[in-house]
Amino acid sequence: MHLLNLGILAHVDAGKTSLTERLLHSAGVIDEIGSVDAGNTQTDTLALERRRGITIKSAVVSFALDDVTVNLIDTPGHPDFIAEVERVLGVLDGAVLVVSAVEGVQAQTRVLMRTLQRLRIPTLVFVNKIDRRGARDTAVLDALARRLAAAVVPMGTAGGLGTREAHFVPGLGPSAVDVLADHDDALLTAYVEDTLSPERLYASLADRTRQALVHPVYFGSAVTGAGVEALTDGIRELLPTADGDPHEPVSGTVFKVERGPAGEKVAYARIFSGTLRTRDRIRFGEAGAEGRITGISVFGDGTDSRADAVPAGRIAKLWGLTDIRIGDALGEPRRAHGRFFAPPTLETVVVPGDGTDPRALHLALTRLAEQDPLIGLRHDEVRHELSVSLYGEVQKEVVQATLADEHGLFVTFRETTPLCVERPVGTGSAAEFVKKGDNPFLATVGLRVDPAPADAGVEFRLEVELGAMPYAFFKAVEDTVRETLGQGLYGWQVPDCTVTLTHCGYWPRQSHAHQGFDKSMSSTGADFRGLTPLVLVEALRRAGTEVHEPMHRFRIEAPADTLGALLPVLSGLRAVPRTTGTRGASCVLEGAVPAAHVHALEQQLPGLTRGEGELESAFDHYAPAARGTRPERRRTDLNPLNRREYLLNLTRRVGI
Repeated sequence: MHLLNLGILAHVDAGKTSLTERLLHSAGVIDEIGSVDAGNTQTDTLALERRRGITIKSAVVSFALDDVTVNLIDTPGHPDFIAEVERVLGVLDGAVLVVSAVEGVQAQTRVLMRTLQRLRIPTLVFVNKIDRRGARDTAVLDALARRLAAAVVPMGTAGGLGTREAHFVPGLGPSAVDVLADHDDALLTAYVEDTLSPERLYASLADRTRQALVHPVYFGSAVTGAGVEALTDGIRELLPTADGDPHEPVSGTVFKVERGPAGEKVAYARIFSGTLRTRDRIRFGEAGAEGRITGISVFGDGTDSRADAVPAGRIAKLWGLTDIRIGDALGEPRRAHGRFFAPPTLETVVVPGDGTDPRALHLALTRLAEQDPLIGLRHDEVRHELSVSLYGEVQKEVVQATLADEHGLFVTFRETTPLCVERPVGTGSAAEFVKKGDNPFLATVGLRVDPAPADAGVEFRLEVELGAMPYAFFKAVEDTVRETLGQGLYGWQVPDCTVTLTHCGYWPRQSHAHQGFDKSMSSTGADFRGLTPLVLVEALRRAGTEVHEPMHRFRIEAPADTLGALLPVLSGLRAVPRTTGTRGASCVLEGAVPAAHVHALEQQLPGLTRGEGELESAFDHYAPAARGTRPERRRTDLNPLNRREYLLNLTRRVGI
């Protein structure tokens, strides 16, 4: 039996979940097809998903296609939940990209296809809803090739478009030869010499599809079932099955974490090599934590069932790993793909409603952050406030509803604000020495801050000898530097800089005669952790920092006669069009807009373009904040910018 881990991806409302239901019904897993509108689908199990009719969390369901067992993963389509899609992509063998025959290629369709192509994930395209009024075939094919820059091969023709009798007739036409010949000279020669057999053509298509060089396109309807049989044949015959040696060392990736009925963590993992068994001890995560597997469940026949082991190629649910996090590698780490999509660029403060227990709210948000690490929970100990980072307003609504439905906690939110960063504009140095001046710590720390290129990260260097003091003190300084850079001079993270330790010193462990260790005359790690923030922010102050706000690249396609109304609004939102072009009766604008104004642009675009405008936007870069403005973020640390306040807060924290 072969295995195929298959992802279903699409722009919201293109019909992913409906297609999943149809595939399960065709495979005999379910007797009745669920409906998104009725809220009785197999994969949208959350009450909120069924109420809103959208997929929020990825879900796994299994079915058999002859000798191939398919683990199908239904993913969210709304861009606010792109983090769910990101985690799934790393465990796929192949994908089906669903496109609406009515709406055609949409903003999220382009984002997903670009990522699938970059990761070279073999992908079939299913053009859904051919039974709907306004369904198109040729125009959608042209848009797939033009707007997705994809080599697409129609796998047949659609008939009866826009009616309940809409159908799909399989068959490769001459256009398949045109596309495949770009990668296969022998095939072109055989075609010219009229010796090309249908079997040879199909074999070439399968080979190029598995290499992610071409994308077969099927037309159909998940509602009526038209074209679904041809799609399942393509899934079985054209996509590569999972590989991996079950006898090699264990290697896997966790792509989802949820809580079981008793509050225990359950990790969803793809095993790439080796065999993981119950009671095995396994390393996971960057820190090399270790845990014992207490339970395993594997997917098959539409559900999951307990098993003693999970071999390479399969997806499983794992119990026993209490400290596991989404994205953690299991066993031997594989080569990381890196981040596929941009991190969230918005933030909001969670305001508890009357009677809401702040401690229960903190616990609930912590668990939500376990399931979605990009939520980025931030706790302000001074003001007793909790903030979360988000992709958009819909995600905020989902967090609110989830807290109410699953935890009985009622909250509201303050206005969403952009998540800025700070970048050093120069070089700055500072140092404090043991028992000199007003340094109350038994430690010497000197630091220099230098700018670094965007996306370089934080690099910690030494200009002192490694043997100048115990390694634990060096580690305390480095860890504290990285933590302190979470809030720069104006409260924003400082993500890119080089910090160099220029001075260090300590008092060795000593005591009074015939007595035990005396903290008052011996340095500890707490001395270095306490002093480092004061030295680092002083070095930052001398270097100076500049606040940069997140900028989204945007692409607007709208009727050409609405351009005059669009441009003044874009200017008012501080959007900067970089290219403007026309294509027939349409105009295309591309440029950059501050993340803070993307939601306003989304709201105004329909009215400006008679409902015909289409906006695609995604985070692109950080740029200096507008002249005359310098957004500040309230601090949640002990405020090392104010020495007296910091020392008082530190004293209260450690209880001395």
